[in-house]
Amino acid sequence: MDSLWLLITNLGRDEVFITVLALYTLLINPQGGRQVGVVFALSYLTNTALKYSLDLPRPFTADPALASAAARATAGGPGLPSGHAQMSATLWLGLAAVQGRGWWPAAALVALIAFSRLALHVHYPSDVLSGLLLGLAFALLAARVPFTPAGLSRWWPSLLIVLVSLFLPDSTARELGTGLGLLAGFLAARPIFAPPRDLSGRLVVGALGLLVTFAVYFALSALLHDLSSLPAVRVLRYALLVLVVTEGVPALLRRWLPHTLLPAPLPARA
Repeated sequence: MDSLWLLITNLGRDEVFITVLALYTLLINPQGGRQVGVVFALSYLTNTALKYSLDLPRPFTADPALASAAARATAGGPGLPSGHAQMSATLWLGLAAVQGRGWWPAAALVALIAFSRLALHVHYPSDVLSGLLLGLAFALLAARVPFTPAGLSRWWPSLLIVLVSLFLPDSTARELGTGLGLLAGFLAARPIFAPPRDLSGRLVVGALGLLVTFAVYFALSALLHDLSSLPAVRVLRYALLVLVVTEGVPALLRRWLPHTLLPAPLPARA
């Protein structure tokens, strides 16, 4: 059964989150994607802060044989709260909250990912439960608190984040740099384009959008490999990745992603 739970638990990886946010932003709701992205970054930072300040062990800490090597490889950092549970809940329930529908499929997927952490013996129930509750709270935040981009002033918080990251020590947890980079990118983003309406346009934008996104993702990883321990480099990497999705891909695919004068409002919630 480990192979099945590993497959499910890997749906809580960063690469999956990047794929889902990119496709949702490009194909469904640009402003909603930015909204969920900002909240996702805030949730990511909260999870990192709690994990490393509480520094609680995982089930296999005292007995490594409790979890397989493959399962332990999915478990980075301290135990509480569960990052897989919290970030999956933030993303999928956040998307459902912004769209005003899709709660049950989202909840079912989040429940499977959360349970996989218990089945693989990489988290205690308290780790998973706390992650789920935090994820739900951030999902509701995505639906209730608008993070609307305001002209050029939207760049100031992002520039401040980059400036602060220059003074962080090399020993800073990598997750902190990732979260700050995502936050800087989504705060600066202003995705004023219309998603394609026809199937062929969606296929083109989806395929080429992901190709460009992951080409940049892996290219930056390779180019900056020797500097990856520097928090500022990690912040810039993820901020640039967000801007590639929200600004770069629409500029390249303007034929299928026409420019709009004003951002589309978030869908009304049921």
